[in-house]
Amino acid sequence: MAIPNRGRNILFTVDVEEFDTAVEFGHNIPLNEQVAVSTRGLTLLAERFDTLNVRTTLFTTANYALHEPDLMLRLAGKHEIASHGYYHTTFEPADLLKSRLALEDLLNRPITGFRRARMGFVDPNDVKQAGYQYNSSLHPTWLPGRYNHWGEPRHPFREVGVWQIPASVTPTLRLPLFWLSLKNFPFSYYKRLCRQTLEADGFLNLYVHPWEFTDLSAYEKIPTYVRRHSHEGLLDRVEKLLQYLKPMGEFKGMQEFVEGL
Repeated sequence: MAIPNRGRNILFTVDVEEFDTAVEFGHNIPLNEQVAVSTRGLTLLAERFDTLNVRTTLFTTANYALHEPDLMLRLAGKHEIASHGYYHTTFEPADLLKSRLALEDLLNRPITGFRRARMGFVDPNDVKQAGYQYNSSLHPTWLPGRYNHWGEPRHPFREVGVWQIPASVTPTLRLPLFWLSLKNFPFSYYKRLCRQTLEADGFLNLYVHPWEFTDLSAYEKIPTYVRRHSHEGLLDRVEKLLQYLKPMGEFKGMQEFVEGL
């Protein structure tokens, strides 16, 4: 039985980027292949969003968007587009403004949100000066070898005039609900954690990557825990998750969510 929809908000977000994960794990693939892999996955994922009439936020690097302008223009007609930096592999503070302006010029619409690649830290003053209204780069959990944000807030908060929208983790144990959990947790358990978190917090902020939804079997250097449940299996898993969550809340773009805070 679904929990009643009492103003709960579901933010299903996608980090759209060059497929540099393969490079990170030792595959020497050119940029055009990195872009093509992400495009295949993003196209397939967008079809599932259309089937369910689900609105999302796509955090895209300017580099990717400039390589796929027609696709990004088409998706911008249905989904919110936000910045994921200029490149996925590198970041410097100047990229905040540079990426926003590039996306606004391409799409002819305001870009109000930012998420740094790999949920890295970014100075909130830099985010404000670059003209963003919100930042969704905080993952308030501990990931060994990446970061320890265990003591950071789990709920949206304002910092120097910018809304910080953390990725969702469970209320007590702070288990992450991000893309690796979707892939590796038993699906019934993952759905239950999402439901419990949505019920407790009133919002759910999840994220995935387009390249996950392609056939990754050729990239053997990528660890199994990253390649698991890729392509059609993961597309089906996401569609079932969205169907499961839909009666429990309203799918929104993140800017729309921020405006209601």
